[in-house]
Amino acid sequence: MPNAGQFKKGDKRPGAGRPKGLQNKTTIAAKEAIARFVDGNADRLQGWLDEIAADQGPAAAFRCFSDLLEYHVPKLARTEVTGADGGPQELKITWQSEK
Repeated sequence: MPNAGQFKKGDKRPGAGRPKGLQNKTTIAAKEAIARFVDGNADRLQGWLDEIAADQGPAAAFRCFSDLLEYHVPKLARTEVTGADGGPQELKITWQSEK
C-alpha cells in the first residue's frame, strides 16, 4: 500500500491533524524570534524611537513602535454580532409569575 497513512481529499477523521487554534511550528518560531529580538534590544529601542521622533516627528516614532508591537502582541479581532439579514439583534425576556 503506497498511500497507507496518508489523507485523501475530504478525509475528516476525528482527531486528525493539528487541533483548531494551535499554531504551526513556523509561526511559533517566528514569534519567539521576534520576542528575543525585542527583549534583546529593549534598551536600544528607546534610542531608535527617539531618533525617529527627532527626524520624522513623534507620530512616526509611535507608528514604528505600534508596528513592531503588533508582531509581539497580536491585535484582537473585531467581532460584530447582527440579527437576521444584518439587522439589529432582538432580545426577548419572558417572566414567569410566582405561584
